[in-house]
Amino acid sequence: MQRTLEQFDAILRQCRELFEKKTRDYGTAWRILRPSSLTDQLFIKARRIRSIEEKGMQKVADGIEDDYIGLINYSIMAMIQLELPEDAPMELPLEESLGLYGHHVQQTRELLAAKNHDYGEAWRDMRVSSMTDLILMKILRIKQIEDNEGQTLVSEGLQANYQDIINYAIFALIKLQEQKQQA
Repeated sequence: MQRTLEQFDAILRQCRELFEKKTRDYGTAWRILRPSSLTDQLFIKARRIRSIEEKGMQKVADGIEDDYIGLINYSIMAMIQLELPEDAPMELPLEESLGLYGHHVQQTRELLAAKNHDYGEAWRDMRVSSMTDLILMKILRIKQIEDNEGQTLVSEGLQANYQDIINYAIFALIKLQEQKQQA
């Protein structure tokens, strides 16, 4: 499991670096997005991955690895949006943005470690395409929770679903990296 946590950390360093660079370029323009718009952005990225998996080819040069990174960063943005009060400023200072980002990464890492312990790294025997499907299912769950105005009867809430999306995207990236190394 230590290897998985090291791989998680390496991938999240890459994601954080991209988040920081885009924040330097654009500020926190993503703050204008309502949670439902962030969910739709997640849906677009996951559907693209699935489309490429099913077709076996792509016409746009961006690799699916970039889309998995997008799933991670947009999920973190969504959790930040849910956490911030309605009257929070649109533009957040870089350090505050990175602090909020780090907070959600740490919580998600702790969840990954706990679930990975309980499930015995079962994800290592899964197909990447199944991870894509599970991500899409989580996104559809989020859409339903949003349509229900955040209310659930017995189900996990929004944050748990975003964290699962992050962790499945990380697992997929790990598997894709390992496949490249074996080739």
